[in-house]
Amino acid sequence: MPDNIQPMLATTGELPDDVARWALELKWDGVRAIVYVADGRVRAVGRRGIEATGRYPELQALADLLPDQTAVIDGEVVAFDSEGRPSFERLQARMHMDHPDARLIRQVPVHFVAFDLPYLGGHALYDLPYRERRALLDGLELAAGPIEAPPYLDGAEIEQVRELQDYTREQGLEGLIAKRLDSPYRPGRRVDFWRKVKNFAAQDVVIGGWKAGRGRREGGVGSLLLGVYDGPDLRFVGHVGTGFTDADLDDLHKRLVSLERPDSPYTGEVPREHARFAYWVEPSLTGEVEFSRWTRDGMLLHASWRGLRPEIPPREVHREP
Repeated sequence: MPDNIQPMLATTGELPDDVARWALELKWDGVRAIVYVADGRVRAVGRRGIEATGRYPELQALADLLPDQTAVIDGEVVAFDSEGRPSFERLQARMHMDHPDARLIRQVPVHFVAFDLPYLGGHALYDLPYRERRALLDGLELAAGPIEAPPYLDGAEIEQVRELQDYTREQGLEGLIAKRLDSPYRPGRRVDFWRKVKNFAAQDVVIGGWKAGRGRREGGVGSLLLGVYDGPDLRFVGHVGTGFTDADLDDLHKRLVSLERPDSPYTGEVPREHARFAYWVEPSLTGEVEFSRWTRDGMLLHASWRGLRPEIPPREVHREP
């Protein structure tokens, strides 16, 4: 069985015109995981190849569900809020804990949402069309406890798809994933036959610096200085000073202090109002912000912090369309 399958990644885009040829799934607001099941053992690996088995012991339920199977399952680790909606904010409490205690597991339980099957029973399934891989995944009957493989919509009319999209907006969900029914699985590649159709503008960012807070934030982080890569260059794209919890600010301060460097990591000049009194850091932390739009000079407008994205390598952070 392969031990280093990289997840296939989606591009950001609009709903396809020929929607009947595509599968539509909810976009789960969690962290990606490739899960290996063999000989009664379960191993989970994040997008950056980081071992995640100890972080999410709930995934061990797959060993009971698949006692005689050898499989590699692609999916998302998700935490739900009190109304049953995926909550990336809640998941933050689990994302950075390699061995959570029983109390934290009770307070913030996670689910594994399975949506693809690149390997099963001694066979790589990369070249099978998505429709057939999903049929095999559904045949595993992964629907117990913290494990699920939700249904998807396919062969739908555009009116049905619009209704589903409206529902996700009403519920405050992140959006949809459109996957072409005949698409293969291409490990480690970002492909246009998987599309993220978002309900709000969100952007992965790299933290290149921070500024100290004032008032109740004095002595800690007041705002973060953000960048995205343009080829080999890290370009400054603005700052974010809202959307943080107190726990976020404490965690970020500890991490950023240990990453300080004497000079700016950005290529090109950072505007004086942001560079003045800035603390520069090695660009090794990736996060995500929600924002209203891009300005003409390439800045994020009205950004709000959503959380760290440790599973995303900084060099993979580029401006999304």
